[in-house]
Amino acid sequence: MVVTKNLYLKTQGQCDIVDITPRVAKEVSASGVKDGLVTVFVSGSTAGLTTIEYESGLIADFKSLWQRIAPAGLPYEHDGRWGDGNGFSHVRASLLGASLVVPFAGGKLALGTWQQIVLVDFDNRPRSREVVLQIMGD
Repeated sequence: MVVTKNLYLKTQGQCDIVDITPRVAKEVSASGVKDGLVTVFVSGSTAGLTTIEYESGLIADFKSLWQRIAPAGLPYEHDGRWGDGNGFSHVRASLLGASLVVPFAGGKLALGTWQQIVLVDFDNRPRSREVVLQIMGD
């Protein structure tokens, strides 16, 4: 069986990190699929998905990592072409990736105790985001 669901959320940009674990878990549980995989995919090219321990120290570390890897404020070819100043956000999102696959059993996500699913919005402005869930299994 395959069940597709969409999550919609507002983000602040500027490396906003949003814990979407409860929403994903709710959709998996409600799907009626007991054992399988959920693919989590963010539409758009300036946001990404990963798992992280969602606590303030690690959130701060994760945000500062992106400034070191793909700094805002540097010239990016994308900015010259489009003039929107978010070339850094496209680079960051491409490095993180737009999707994540999480197994589940008994209708429950197989995440570690301190592991949460997060959406990271790298854009330089607030956005409305869509996350597509494909829940597959028996």
